[in-house]
Amino acid sequence: MRALRTWFVVAMLALGASSPAFAAHPVLLISIDGLMPSDVLQARQRGLNLPVLTGLVKTGTYATAVRNALATQTYPDHITLITGVWPADHHVDFNAWFDPLRSATVRPWRASDIKVPTLFDAVHASGGKVAAIGWPVTAGAAAIDENIPEYGRVQHPEDIAIARPEISPGLLPRLERETGIPFALVYGNHPSHDTARAQYVAAMLRDFRPRLLAVHMTSLDNAEHHGGPDSPEAHEALQAIDDEVGLMIAAARKAQPDTVVAVVSDHGFAPVTHDVELGTAFVQSGLITLDKAGKITAWQAQPWAASGSFAVILARPNDAALKAKVAALLKRLTADPKNGLGQVIDEKQIVAWGGSRQASLWVDCRPGYESGSKLTGDMVAPPLNKGTHGYFPSHPQMWASFFLTGPGIAPGKSLGVIDMRDIAPTLARIAGASLPSATGKPLL
Repeated sequence: MRALRTWFVVAMLALGASSPAFAAHPVLLISIDGLMPSDVLQARQRGLNLPVLTGLVKTGTYATAVRNALATQTYPDHITLITGVWPADHHVDFNAWFDPLRSATVRPWRASDIKVPTLFDAVHASGGKVAAIGWPVTAGAAAIDENIPEYGRVQHPEDIAIARPEISPGLLPRLERETGIPFALVYGNHPSHDTARAQYVAAMLRDFRPRLLAVHMTSLDNAEHHGGPDSPEAHEALQAIDDEVGLMIAAARKAQPDTVVAVVSDHGFAPVTHDVELGTAFVQSGLITLDKAGKITAWQAQPWAASGSFAVILARPNDAALKAKVAALLKRLTADPKNGLGQVIDEKQIVAWGGSRQASLWVDCRPGYESGSKLTGDMVAPPLNKGTHGYFPSHPQMWASFFLTGPGIAPGKSLGVIDMRDIAPTLARIAGASLPSATGKPLL
């Protein structure tokens, strides 16, 4: 299977091997998880001091917003950012794999979970060195020469032991020695971890001079979940990231003066006041059966929580009667605004938005509500978080960010609202590579 995928990647890249029109430049790809376009474009009005990020608007080309994937979650969107296709095609559907028995939360991790060529594959195939730190679903990626893959998002101390063997041989001791920063201080979701991560990036840029380096900065997302968007906690995290972006850009330009810098995000954010435990209604309707300990023993249909929405997965997708029963349940529940549920879409709309091929129905949460995963208790409960994402991509507040600056990039140019699938082929062209498997098109 691995050999087959390797052949497929090489074949797809070869289809677009003709010389790109754009002169090749090194690319520094910085993802700021949870960065809303208004954080930068309306920084002053929002009470934010972001001299580096707002400077990108003057010096480069930017989108007023980026329409993203269903679900608007970290993993599906990050893989769309590097493949140029929707989750239905790259197969990283959710932040965690669907588990009908809910025995464990298992997040996508290995690069082999991505079923199409990536930006990393394209740049590597063109002869460029590739580096990455903290990018989701990159463990075991043969196309990443110097790689510190992300493992999990909770990032317990024991996760570090799992992650270490997947780091490129010799890379971690070198970075720890050069920066004086132990890996434990890099591996996490708080501002101090992003600060340390930026130091690792600076060292990797200096040491390896990669054609492409991708880094995932996570503290803003963490702060927005716990404190809410626009909270002092979120502002503090983003203003610290602004400093770190400046440090990384300076390091990139010192190592390779012709570097083009892309700052992206995966999704926006919305405040939360309630959780919706839709699974309790499925239990009460007999669609899920529990034992005395509350464990699932049988199921006909399940709502799979996607932060601000639920993908509804049927045990028998072709069973019209089952689908009708579930649709009737959702219709009854959404009719009462107190249940916190909004629009329900069917397979036709799911396909149009590029969502998971596993889902037969999908239900959005109303503003202020997030999707929970409990199967017992009240359907509407106090919130686990103060902010979330994962709502339908039709909500502008869920849209992501894109800023591009460097040689050959027009200053002060707005692209308006763009499609997230256009970003990967754009960056491939800038790096002197090609990504013909992308369904998006280069923006430049």
